[in-house]
Amino acid sequence: MSYTSSNTTTTTQQPQKDNKKIILGVLIAALVLTWGYMFYDKSKSTQTVQQLQTQVATSDNSRDALQRDFNTTSAKLDSLTGTNIKMQGSLAERNQDVQKLKANIASILRNKNATSSELSKARAMVTELNGKVEALYAEVEKLKAENQQLATSNTQLSTEKTQLTTEKTELQSNLDKTAAEKAQVENVASTLRASNINITPINLKSNGKEKETTVAKRVDVMRVSFDLDENRIAPSGKKDLYVCVVGPDGKPITMGEVLTTKEDGDKKITSKVTVDYEQGKRSAISFDWKPDNDIKYQAGNYKIEIYQNGYKIGESIKSLKKGGLFS
Repeated sequence: MSYTSSNTTTTTQQPQKDNKKIILGVLIAALVLTWGYMFYDKSKSTQTVQQLQTQVATSDNSRDALQRDFNTTSAKLDSLTGTNIKMQGSLAERNQDVQKLKANIASILRNKNATSSELSKARAMVTELNGKVEALYAEVEKLKAENQQLATSNTQLSTEKTQLTTEKTELQSNLDKTAAEKAQVENVASTLRASNINITPINLKSNGKEKETTVAKRVDVMRVSFDLDENRIAPSGKKDLYVCVVGPDGKPITMGEVLTTKEDGDKKITSKVTVDYEQGKRSAISFDWKPDNDIKYQAGNYKIEIYQNGYKIGESIKSLKKGGLFS
């Protein structure tokens, strides 16, 4: 009785131990699987994060490179607008298109949340912008070269103009000098010459008769006569003759008028005589002179100078004597 119960109890306890082992094994396996899954999931998440970080870094690098390319192209464009080349016509229109494209790119790059599609579009626009800027730059350089060539040509033309002006001035100066010399020659050549100058002191009688005398106190008038020689250059017409008389005291007897001569400076004029002259013919001239205000003639030498056209054309001296008590 007692033996049978003991075997039964032993038999019953053995399956219970096996079940516990099975349950424990299952739990351990489940735990291992759970840990394994958690480790795998964590590794997967880490990999995903790394991939995302790599993508973000790549995107940032690409954006930075895009920004640098844009800045370089923009700087080149800005250098064009700073030149002295005035953009007109088609060049101005192309510049407007480039500026508009630049503004569109800048708008995308300013957007911190720009999508990859927008950045790709911006990259394509930067490439387009760079091409247009290069073309515009080449055109501006061409214009600058043309302007430099024009400036060189203008400088050359200015130099030639200055040279021509100098030559013209020199030529005009030579012409003026030649004309002045010609006028001087003609002026001298057209000046009349007086010859056969004769001074006759005359005493006027009460009966109207004239008598030549050399006694100063008896002289009433001096008659000056001479010939104007023929001159084929001097034109016919009225000719003014200026007479300068210097008295025995060495002082000019003047009527107050002054003549500026070509060779003798200013001369005080005693008398002015206007005569008719015919070109190419000899003319006999005669006129009387006596001092104003009934001033008496004095003993001594009277010098008479005749001027025409600013030149002295003749001179003569007449001596008067004092005379005796009954002369």
